[in-house]
This record gives sequence, structure tokens and C-alpha cells, in this order.
Amino acid sequence: MTSACGEEELQQRSGLVIRNTGDRYLVRDEQGNALLCRAKGNFRLKGIRSTSPVVVGDRVTLDVNPDGTAFITDIAERKNYIVRRASNLSKQAHILAANIDRALLCITLRSPETSTVFIDRFLATAEAYSVPVTLLFNKIDLYDAADQEYLQGMIRLYTTIGYHCLESSMVTGQGRDELEALTRGKTVLLAGHSGVGKSTIVNTLRGENIQKVAAISGYHQKGMHTTTFSEMIELENGGFIIDTPGIKGFGTIDMVAAEVSHYFPEIFRTSKQCRYYNCLHLQEPDCAVREAVAKQLISESRYHSYLNILEDMSEGKYRL
Repeated sequence: MTSACGEEELQQRSGLVIRNTGDRYLVRDEQGNALLCRAKGNFRLKGIRSTSPVVVGDRVTLDVNPDGTAFITDIAERKNYIVRRASNLSKQAHILAANIDRALLCITLRSPETSTVFIDRFLATAEAYSVPVTLLFNKIDLYDAADQEYLQGMIRLYTTIGYHCLESSMVTGQGRDELEALTRGKTVLLAGHSGVGKSTIVNTLRGENIQKVAAISGYHQKGMHTTTFSEMIELENGGFIIDTPGIKGFGTIDMVAAEVSHYFPEIFRTSKQCRYYNCLHLQEPDCAVREAVAKQLISESRYHSYLNILEDMSEGKYRL
């Protein structure tokens, strides 16, 4: 664009953030061009103390200068996002991604193990921000008979609550068709610990090796980080998958104690039968939730996860 004097003018465009590498963002504009951008000035999200003001999945407005430099000047309202506490001592939020159709939480029972506390924290946050979740139990080719029995118990638990569960192995191909269908035409966030197989899943769905894959640390049986930044990857089925760096712990943030039970569907349903409408299900008399736990109508692991979040809020920290 040129002015009447023949000088080039600043252009305003809109686009989609497809990669976040710290203070720089790769944005795809309406014409399909990829532009490396910075956030303009002291740009910050309204009401959110975040490690990054702009995240993958954001729809943004850009100012593109004649020299090719580009700056993000505005973020469109988000329909949802997944957020966690940035670190043990931080009061900042770390938003994993925004405007997602579904979150895919990749879980392994070994090499490495994903705890139920981690799963439940992720699910509670997804409930709080209106993000549908599928629990993907991956690497099932590694499981022995005892593992398989535990796996089926986990799937029964979360399916009964109302969560969609899938079993997968990128070695045998089990679950691949279901994953292809789940991601078709959708924007799906892929999250989980390092080493649970996220990069291999991305490579499988993409049909080519575009993400690095690392071996598991033999001493600690922990995953080794291979993805170092969040990135939105286009799939052949018209969908997009947002690959994220491995998450060690999932600290909840900006939750009110009285509302935590709302993010555990089975606890929330049962709480309507408690004597007190504001029951926290701790030591209150005639608590229907604690009675349901005693009768094994609510899983002890889920109740423990609920208490764990309340405890962390009262202590101002979180456990891994």
C-alpha cells in the first residue's frame, strides 16, 4: 500500500498465532503468509498475569511495517483456553493454548507414569474453562497383564464420570483411526508429561517425521523434553494439532475454594444432597460427598485430587 506521496504505509492484517517461541510469535495471515511478530509495546492481557500475553491459537490483529517487521496490536476474545500455574512459586499463569475444540491429554501408566492427581488437575481446569477433553492412554503395547487390569479400571472410572477415553499405541497402530477422526477439521491441543509419546503421535497423524523424538531416561524413567515451544501443526485431514512442551506439574490457578467441586462433575452432582449448600466436603455434618466416597460411589483418588487442590490453594502452592 502506498500513500499519495508514493511512500509505503503500514498495513493492518489479522491472523492466527501458530507458534510461540518466547517473545516472538509466528502468525499466519489471511493470505497464508507466515509472519514473525512481536507483541507491541507493553501489551498485556486484561486481568491475566501471564508468562506470555499471546499464545498459540490466538486470533490477532497485526501492524505490518514497510520493512517487513510486524507487531501484534490486539487479541480477539478467546472462546476458551487451558491454563496452569507457571511454577511452584509463581503467581503468574501459563496459558498452553487458546480457542481449541478439544484437549487431548496423553497418559502413560509407565515410562513415564502419569498420576491421577495430574490427570484430575488437568480435567478440573478444562472444566473451568469449557474445554472438552479426551483422555488418551498411550503406549499400551508396553503393558503387562497387571498394567492392563489397572488401565481398564482407569478407563471405567473416567468413562463413568463422563470423559471420553481412548487407548493407543503408535507401535501397533491401535487408536490411530480414532485419533484421525477426532482431529479431522478440528483444532486439538495435545498435552502431557515429557516422554508420553506426543511427538510420535504428531508424526503419525502428520504422516511424516516433523517432531523430534527422544528416548526415555533409563535411570528415572522420565521423559526427556523434545518439544521446546508450542506449535500448531496442520494435518492432512484438515485439522490442526497444537503440540506443547512436556508438563511436569499442573498447578491450578484462579480457582475459588467454593467452586472447586464444580469442576469435578460427580462431586458436584452429589453435593446437591449435602445439608449445607456451601459444603466444602471436609468435616461438615451430613456431607453427601464424603458419604459417597465411603460407599465407593465416588472414587477415593478423585476425592483425594479434589482435596489436593483445596490444600494447595490454602497453602499458596501446588504439588507435582
